[in-house]
Amino acid sequence: MTTLPILYSFRRCPYAMRARMAILGSGRPVELRNILLKDKPPEMLTASPKGTVPVLVLDNGDVLEESIDIMLWALSGHDPDGWLPHDRTASDTAFDLIAENDGHFKTNLDRYKYHVRFPDHPREAYRAEGEAFLSRLEQRLASNRYLLGERQTLADIAIFPFIRQFANVDPDWFANAPYPRVRAWLTDFTNGTAFRDIMKKRPLWTPGTVGELLQKSDAA
Repeated sequence: MTTLPILYSFRRCPYAMRARMAILGSGRPVELRNILLKDKPPEMLTASPKGTVPVLVLDNGDVLEESIDIMLWALSGHDPDGWLPHDRTASDTAFDLIAENDGHFKTNLDRYKYHVRFPDHPREAYRAEGEAFLSRLEQRLASNRYLLGERQTLADIAIFPFIRQFANVDPDWFANAPYPRVRAWLTDFTNGTAFRDIMKKRPLWTPGTVGELLQKSDAA
């Protein structure tokens, strides 16, 4: 029996979300082990001592510990919807947007979400810092349905879970904020079947058992 790559994942982690989205979109079979971050299994810590998710253990024993590396592994093996931009300019733009998301925006997202831990400034100040990235996305979406054009790419898949998290800090504010295109773009993902599939509530993985196959809901 063929051994599948093993993905350790936490349902609500945005990094894990984007990894699951890419794997699901690629169609590459993976054994999903759903865990709790407050109770990390020894098997995961042995594979990746840093203790963050997602972690992908390949069938040859190699370990991928970064969500973008997992996304690229999945899509480089099979990319049926063309999520990987092949044009150099588009690729550079995608990784530039992802770097800004994972850097300055994520820093202010954390401070906005957990503002009581960062009392130097009010919550609204951290939100305003994060809005600079929302403004950039709004401008890009003014002429395109997605961040790089008229179809989804790696950039959209990598970024939307973090915008979702930002929106959920204060849903009333986000619903009335001057980013209608970002709202529509985000809704396009959160209402989709792929998002439903990756966010399905699954039982926690128990050591010694086989995890679930991560697959689309309409898979045979």
